[in-house]
Amino acid sequence: MTDAASLPEGTRVGRTALLVESLEEPIEFYRDVVGLALLSAGETTATLGVDGTPLLVLNRDEEASPRTREQAGLFHTAFSVPSRASLGDALERIRDRWRLDGASDHHVSEALYVTDPEGNGVEIYCDRPAGRWPRTDDGRVRIGTVPLDLEDVAAESSGSARMPAGTTVGHVHLEVSSLEATRAFYVDTIGLCVQTDVGSAVFLAAGDYHHHLGVNAWNDRSSPAGGRGLAWFELVVPDEESLSTVRRRLERTAATVSGRSDGFEVLDPDEIAVRFRAEPSRSERRGLEL
Repeated sequence: MTDAASLPEGTRVGRTALLVESLEEPIEFYRDVVGLALLSAGETTATLGVDGTPLLVLNRDEEASPRTREQAGLFHTAFSVPSRASLGDALERIRDRWRLDGASDHHVSEALYVTDPEGNGVEIYCDRPAGRWPRTDDGRVRIGTVPLDLEDVAAESSGSARMPAGTTVGHVHLEVSSLEATRAFYVDTIGLCVQTDVGSAVFLAAGDYHHHLGVNAWNDRSSPAGGRGLAWFELVVPDEESLSTVRRRLERTAATVSGRSDGFEVLDPDEIAVRFRAEPSRSERRGLEL
């Protein structure tokens, strides 16, 4: 990769981390409702994932204040499941053990929406084949929203209690205080590309995916992120050259870049922490720095 504007194909979302008041209820929710496996747990940190791969980190801080109505932050973490049967399984777990907030057919995917015990949004979705995604005349993906036939999805359920191998964090969706500043950061500096722009929300991606990052201004957030909720999320680029390129672009701006043993971290315009690292080798995947 050179200093071209766009992140390379193969860039993906890695882990997300939440700052929570307690661990017990969130662990139960993400294990028993969402369907992740508990990979490790201590007094202040727990990691959940699928097939040994960490996807979600929970960090307990009893003194952290709740996020206010003015603060930017997480809209939802979106777990992508590999089949419609897996989506049916998730719907069955939600109906048995939780409450469904909403469900939508986005033309590119079918999605279920819930809220975790600490108020964090969660999406569970299954992509349609990319060849069936509607596109604009210039080739961008066109995301829409129509009602989802829940009973049709429920009929696909296999009754599984766990998300299967192949589940990922498909995208992260943020509530931001300024779409203009956020777009400048993630598009002009980081190198994500706009796939869908509906005015009050923009959906950004690396490569040809429908979106790795959604950002919206629907709830008039006016202050930087803070308190409980999203602690950080991670973008994983294909190789060390790509990682170095992103870091160089950031260092040419006013952004403060903090080094980490596996990459670096930067704050976006709403002070949301974004971590970057290169795709690990297979032997490295089980020992990621938390």
